Amino acid sequence: MNSLLVFILAIINGMLIDNVILSRFYGICPFLGVSKKTNSALGMGVAVIFVIVLATIITWPIYNFILVKANIQYLDTIVYILVIASLVQFVEMFIKKYSPSLYKSLGVYLPLITTNCAVLGVAQGNTDQGLSFIDSLANALGTSFGFLVVIFIFSCIRYRLETANTPKCLKGFPIALITAALMSLAFLGLSGIIEI
Repeated sequence: MNSLLVFILAIINGMLIDNVILSRFYGICPFLGVSKKTNSALGMGVAVIFVIVLATIITWPIYNFILVKANIQYLDTIVYILVIASLVQFVEMFIKKYSPSLYKSLGVYLPLITTNCAVLGVAQGNTDQGLSFIDSLANALGTSFGFLVVIFIFSCIRYRLETANTPKCLKGFPIALITAALMSLAFLGLSGIIEI
């Protein structure tokens, strides 16, 4: 199969079929916390894309050319967290300077990208699976864009649910969790479509 086609299919697989939120349940905290408004959801999604892709670009060579060569692969999680924390600080400073309203709406969830298991899960998964740099990049792009797609769709649904005639006992997080479960089932229906 053509390598470009495989790259594109790997991105689609990470976005829709093996979605980080709906199939692996990584990144649930910002998914539920920031998805009340579409602007906040888009801002968080773009920030996560930036952090996941750059973290992959930085951590893959560090792991393969430094940690493996020095035979200290067991330090990978600590190194990944340091890289991710540095990137999140950069993103936080950038958003604070150029979009104060987005910075305010993201609130505590922006620094939480540092401990977002979706970001760490991609970096760790790339090395645990022994993916090449190109495959790691495809995984990072697919996972991060999948995060953006799902959090945006979820924010649109939650916006509609705010005005819907929902029973009082289901308002807020209960109906949000039910909606997330239904979205997960819908995305599960896509499994098996792409075989790489």
